[in-house]
Amino acid sequence: MKIHRLPKDDNTNGWSAVIPARKPHYALKDDINSDWVVLGAGYAGLAAARRLAENCPDQKVVVVEAGQVGENASGRNSGFAIDLPHNVGSSLEELEGSHRFMRLARMAIDQLESTVKLHNISCDWVRAGKFHTAVSSRGRQNVLEPFAKELEALKEPFEWVEGATLEQRLGSPHFNAAIYTPGCALMNPAALVRGLADNLPDNVTLVENSPVVEASFQNGIKLSTPRGSVRAPKMVMGANGFSEQFGFFNRRFLHLVAHASLTRPLTEQERANFGVVEQWGLTPANAFAGITMRYTNDHRILIRQGLSYCPSQRVATSQQAAIRRNHIALFKNRFPSIANVDMEHTWSGFVCLSRNGAPGFGQLTPNIWSAVCQNAVGVTKGTFGGILAADMATGRENPLISDMQSLGQPDMLPPRPFLDVGVRARFGWELWTNRNEA
Repeated sequence: MKIHRLPKDDNTNGWSAVIPARKPHYALKDDINSDWVVLGAGYAGLAAARRLAENCPDQKVVVVEAGQVGENASGRNSGFAIDLPHNVGSSLEELEGSHRFMRLARMAIDQLESTVKLHNISCDWVRAGKFHTAVSSRGRQNVLEPFAKELEALKEPFEWVEGATLEQRLGSPHFNAAIYTPGCALMNPAALVRGLADNLPDNVTLVENSPVVEASFQNGIKLSTPRGSVRAPKMVMGANGFSEQFGFFNRRFLHLVAHASLTRPLTEQERANFGVVEQWGLTPANAFAGITMRYTNDHRILIRQGLSYCPSQRVATSQQAAIRRNHIALFKNRFPSIANVDMEHTWSGFVCLSRNGAPGFGQLTPNIWSAVCQNAVGVTKGTFGGILAADMATGRENPLISDMQSLGQPDMLPPRPFLDVGVRARFGWELWTNRNEA
């Protein structure tokens, strides 16, 4: 089959722009054979490749990446490795589901942290926790207070922060209240995924700038690139939303785009006015109307805002200037003490969601396994999905596989254009009803 839509790097990713340049691995130029092929070098693909190499030390693994590692979705997120579900239910069944998710997420965070330390990956990895914030009293009452009760039911540690204490810790008077939980790790995501790619086991070969333009699943796997091909009897699919191009999960995924900006580093005087010493990360009570933010180790502030429906998986260049202006206005509103700080980088990243929040995980055919659709929690969900797909594919017993399977499979979506109308109407409703959280 011909592949008609590929990832496109617009060279705007701020996370990669603020770290040293990296020489990519070679592009595929030959026809090669392998025991395994992994499609995609994001968190899922790299985790799967590492685990396959560990489980099958005498076998060869090839990872095929369309662009350069860290320049697509895996390196463009906000840099949170999240250990708690975003929305926790209060029933016993929902609480048990939360426990299963936490086991998976914490396994992934531990694995990532171990790899970062082992290979001395410079990505500003820190277990700083995160703030879940509400701007309005309504957000506090409808989101934070129930969240606190559910964390108590889960026996999870948390801290309620508000008033002058919250303003002091975030350097902003904008927020009504927050719940701080300690388990989240923060990092530069582009630096993390680069480091993971550059420290793979010896029996893994990574090829970059090698977009797959044709795929055949007859008599094994054959992935053809413009200048070469890879043949293997077995494959792990880690291409996230682009897996539809290969005939899998048709009408199962929603493609969204989020926009982010990163300031220049604060000067010494600006840091004094800001008054914050430790880096932090915060997520909003409502993801549609609110803003995800970071204060980074190198004294920059990240704003991510503007989640919208984008089935084309493309953003026009003309949109970037308007997005940047909007982010500057949002920044000034939230940080009046340092309002003259400018945005140095603005970029967009694509998010793959399913209607019911389930991942695209498991065995797709007798010789293809999948770890895609991370539902906007890519660092942890991609990592544990890739590890468990590799364990399933190699027959390695792992009790967490059943936890993963309990998350279900993506529901079927309505056909377009009915889907487009419904999604855009729902987004409009979410923005209007939660405008108090902007």
